[in-house]
Amino acid sequence: MIGVGILASSPMHQFNVEPIFGDAIGALTFSNASAAMVLAVAASIGFLLYTTAKLTLVPNRAQSAGEALFGFVEGMVRSASGSHGVKLFFPLVFTLFLFIFSANILGMFPYHFTPTAQAVVPAAMAIIVFTTVIVVGFAKNGLGFFKLFAPSGVPIYLMPLIIFIEIISFFSRPLSHTIRLWANIFAGHLLLKVLAGFVPMMLASGNFAIGLGALLPLALTVAIVALEFLVAFLQAYVFALLTSMYLNDALHPGH
Repeated sequence: MIGVGILASSPMHQFNVEPIFGDAIGALTFSNASAAMVLAVAASIGFLLYTTAKLTLVPNRAQSAGEALFGFVEGMVRSASGSHGVKLFFPLVFTLFLFIFSANILGMFPYHFTPTAQAVVPAAMAIIVFTTVIVVGFAKNGLGFFKLFAPSGVPIYLMPLIIFIEIISFFSRPLSHTIRLWANIFAGHLLLKVLAGFVPMMLASGNFAIGLGALLPLALTVAIVALEFLVAFLQAYVFALLTSMYLNDALHPGH
């Protein structure tokens, strides 16, 4: 949420989870975060329905946009986990990418809550990916899944150290997967709010020189807004790409 009423709230206010129905945040409370996630899901479904409403042999612009998105994610999954990975994991990766991208883009509009700026949301998605890797890994490979921690070609005298490092690396994946998305979105929105807050403060100073100096934070704010739209896409892409790479381990442990 990029605040417009800059002077009315602190830069951290945009991250407050506030109930819409109910008196306190709890399991049954519908909050601004819940509403933002519902809207992101609705926007994703709406985009898919719009782009597939009138399928033709020669695609129109809407169909071309849908096919381009489909092909982009399909190519990403294929390059990371092969054709078998596309058959198994494409729906999951596509859903994650589209939800994150929609949530990030909608969060760029004034007064709109950004769910990916709350660590619990990326964490929940990261745990889903982590759990999927373990479940599919054992289902496809049985105990052979443990080869993930003992890569082939490693000298036997280095194997204990490598196994230790691989175990730490594997179980830290949900944390790193979460932080990459959360920290980038959180930091970008916080920086935007701080910079944007300088503009009305400097204009309200009554000093001509200081008021003129407001042009600098204004220009920086505009530039960072443009950058944040790019980051909204890049973070969805990075999360989906890492998901594809992690899921590949469920199919090909030890490679």
